[in-house]
Amino acid sequence: MNSTSKAGTDPVIIKKYANRRLYNTQSSSYITLDDLARMTRDGVDFVVLDAKTGGDITHSILTQIIMEEEANGEQMLPVSFLRNLIAMYGNSMQSLMPHYLEATMDNFQANQARLQEAFKSSMSPDGFARLAETNMAMFQAAAEAFLPRGVGKPSAPKTGPMASNDTDELAELRAQMKAMQEKLDKLGG
Repeated sequence: MNSTSKAGTDPVIIKKYANRRLYNTQSSSYITLDDLARMTRDGVDFVVLDAKTGGDITHSILTQIIMEEEANGEQMLPVSFLRNLIAMYGNSMQSLMPHYLEATMDNFQANQARLQEAFKSSMSPDGFARLAETNMAMFQAAAEAFLPRGVGKPSAPKTGPMASNDTDELAELRAQMKAMQEKLDKLGG
């Protein structure tokens, strides 16, 4: 998390006391590391200060939150990444790593937002209706393929948008799926 505040507001000041208690000065209440993790996920900007010295200890507290998340089964950091990260300490490239990691995370979040937007636009109500019609047509075709000729109910004549252009609709859906896959490939690569 960077030290700039969201929407031009000042960051919430959290004081850490010698007894390891955290005090939220905005809400005038004691909080836990879980509360700080939740605030981080919610985009709340905060600074953790040592109550005795006034020093900024935000970095060590955020690192502690990551350690607890990793220890509680929410492992996100692969061992190879952790080894490489440790190996970078003392390396001549150490000063570049924070900027590189921050830029990489920003890029990841931007790609995630674009992917979500592409998914939302492809799943409009019209898209769901077409998908439902196609699924129903495929289901009927599969059912007819497994039933012997003349057994069961005769199929009703097709009506609606799928009646005269089944193949056109399927081709259009395949083209849309291909375009979506190309977008995903571009976002991922």
